[in-house]
Amino acid sequence: MNEVKNSCLGLIFDVQRYSIHDGPGIRTTVFFKGCPLRCWWCHNPEGIDSGKELMYFEYKCLHCGTCAHVCPMGAIEFDGIPIIRRSMCIACGSCSAVCPSDALKLIGKEYTVGELMKEIERDVLYFDNSGGGVTFSGGEPLYQHEFLLEVLKECKKIDIHRTLDTSGFAPQEVLASVMDYVDLFLYDLKLIDEKEHIKYTGVSNAQIKENLRFLVDHGRAKDVIIRFPVISEITDTADNVEALAEFISSMKGLKEIDLLPFHDVSEKYNRLDKDYKMTVHKSPSRERLLAIKGRLEGIGLYVKV
Repeated sequence: MNEVKNSCLGLIFDVQRYSIHDGPGIRTTVFFKGCPLRCWWCHNPEGIDSGKELMYFEYKCLHCGTCAHVCPMGAIEFDGIPIIRRSMCIACGSCSAVCPSDALKLIGKEYTVGELMKEIERDVLYFDNSGGGVTFSGGEPLYQHEFLLEVLKECKKIDIHRTLDTSGFAPQEVLASVMDYVDLFLYDLKLIDEKEHIKYTGVSNAQIKENLRFLVDHGRAKDVIIRFPVISEITDTADNVEALAEFISSMKGLKEIDLLPFHDVSEKYNRLDKDYKMTVHKSPSRERLLAIKGRLEGIGLYVKV
């Protein structure tokens, strides 16, 4: 095991402490880099790409030009503000290391299993006192399933509660390999119609549906909380909400669903020079959320907004 812990590396873009929305109690949420989905509304665009990347915070910038001088690839042009030539940037971190105002931040840090466990174990006292634990999010943690599995095993050895926040998009054998080491699944369901799912996420939802049924068929329904992102004019349509209710009703034992209202995060995309496809920038109305809540309560679910 020591050999695996030393050789298996994971790329993490954040470790967030004192989280209270990603499972029971006080939690430490570990954000894995890399995701096979391309959801138009993704709240963590810095977690999509599987490699390190540079984020630029314009409001912090002193316009000193230091970053352009130290870049070994000449990937930063300075014209009053730094202009990052993404195709040339190798994400070495030279610029962010010398930026005097932290306007440049390298997103993504490699951890061994042992190094990440040290980060997680710092918060064991909070876990014990609150019934909390660690939540693995992203990105998509199953995208780095070998590293995830080793960390899950280490957490289980010392009885840390383990939550997996997942899109469910992974080969079934991957989900099966980690299933027995996960205490709680936060399982995303976005769009039930396959064509709509492909349009707005870039992938089919067939594997996602099959994997949820796999968990239910293996007696894990009680350990699953469905998460439904409520996106105006996309996921909150009457057809999609009805299809969602019917799909969940087709499986026995699912008890809870969290509604996640959309929030505009276009600024994050700007900081990464990524395209933001969303044309709707408003959060869903309280009335619409309550209407969806009522429909899903009607099939016996506990609904949290």
